[in-house]
Amino acid sequence: MGCCNRRCGLIAGAVFGAVVAVLGGVLIPVGNSVIEGTVEKEAVIENGTTAYDNWASAEAQVYRQFWFFDVQNAQEVLQKGANPVVVEKGPYTYRTRYLAKENITFNPNQTVSYLLPMGAIFEPSMSVGSEEEKVTSLNLAVAGAYSLVPKVLHGALEGLIKSSNSSLFQNRTVREMLWGYHDPMLKGTVGLFAPYNGTYDGYYNVFTGKDDISKVGIIDRWRGERTLRFWDDKYCNMINGTDASSFPPFVDKTKPLYFFSSDICRSVSAGFEARLDLKGIEVYRYALQPNTLASPTVNPDNRCFCRDPKTTKDCTLAGVLDISSCQDGKPIYISLPHFLHGSQSLREAVLGLNPSEEHHATYLDVEPTTGFTLRFAKRIQVNMMYGPSKVITVLKKVKDYTIFPVVWLNETAVVDDPTAERFKTELVSRIQMLEMIQNTLMGTGVGIFVVCLISYCVVRRNDNQSKLV
Repeated sequence: MGCCNRRCGLIAGAVFGAVVAVLGGVLIPVGNSVIEGTVEKEAVIENGTTAYDNWASAEAQVYRQFWFFDVQNAQEVLQKGANPVVVEKGPYTYRTRYLAKENITFNPNQTVSYLLPMGAIFEPSMSVGSEEEKVTSLNLAVAGAYSLVPKVLHGALEGLIKSSNSSLFQNRTVREMLWGYHDPMLKGTVGLFAPYNGTYDGYYNVFTGKDDISKVGIIDRWRGERTLRFWDDKYCNMINGTDASSFPPFVDKTKPLYFFSSDICRSVSAGFEARLDLKGIEVYRYALQPNTLASPTVNPDNRCFCRDPKTTKDCTLAGVLDISSCQDGKPIYISLPHFLHGSQSLREAVLGLNPSEEHHATYLDVEPTTGFTLRFAKRIQVNMMYGPSKVITVLKKVKDYTIFPVVWLNETAVVDDPTAERFKTELVSRIQMLEMIQNTLMGTGVGIFVVCLISYCVVRRNDNQSKLV
């Protein structure tokens, strides 16, 4: 009778262990469903959600760091046709995006519209010097006029250049180059980002995700249009993805992330590169792909971004994007800093450039469950073009068209410590606790089941041996 009780107890123990293990297994889909439900609720852009609080405010510290390319041999370029030699000078740092979104309006089609105010405040403690420091750089007015004025009118342009005592290069302060100065030749304000303070980006219309969480944050319209009008092609004019500040939750690292950037007037994609730890939070590192600005001979999808065969060497030049059509005609060329992933000829025409993946690549660190971007670095270089002329004195020695790097910027932000801790407390710790309970139940249950099963087999064998004796 005792042997029977012992066996029954071990069988009951094994059954109990199996039940506990099954319960742990059952908790996995149940727990995942709870997590998904919570995330989907909090990721919707509407009053009261975590996503809305982060989205609407301007609490994140976003900075733009600028590095200028200071020309070392301006006279040799003018008098002998030498290639410019440049030295990087910076950073000069400004705080940006410190103004909350304005005119937030929820629409009947489950979208929300808003304006993004633009502003920049100089941060001396994060800069190498004051914004009154001078750099020797390209004369924006002369280079711009050269690109825009037909050759038949170069005689008139030569007259303007001489009468205003202008040249191909100039000495200007950082502040003037970035935010504007009165140009003696054009008799108006000229600057790389002028006007900036007091202006707006948008209107944006983005999906709230209320009816479909997979669409949250995705841009429906920009400036009232569902497509761009900068490129002579339907594909290049597509507005894809979000503004990169967040993405729909439950990110699949096997798929690229798409986002639109008004700075470069087009949509791009980023591919998964690695899993990283950011202040105790696991994030997915996504980076802009090398073929983003590849020549159409390498990436045929870029054919519609090639606007001028003359300056792009019949669309074989890699690494630059002519965005003049979205800059009110300003002849601006965008690239990655130091012409990263660009044609070698770009770095041969201007000496002193040293592209680096570590310092010059664009990346996003995205928390995969919520889709929130917790750290990013958007790196862009602003270039202008000049070339030879038989009439314009300051260009007579120039041998070929040159895309000159004026400045590159790094717009960056990272989640602050209090927000990271709150994020871990409200999401990560709950997920980890649920996983711990699941694993503990499964581990304990399987352990009890195996121990009881082995013990039962041992007891039964001993009992059988006793009967034989």
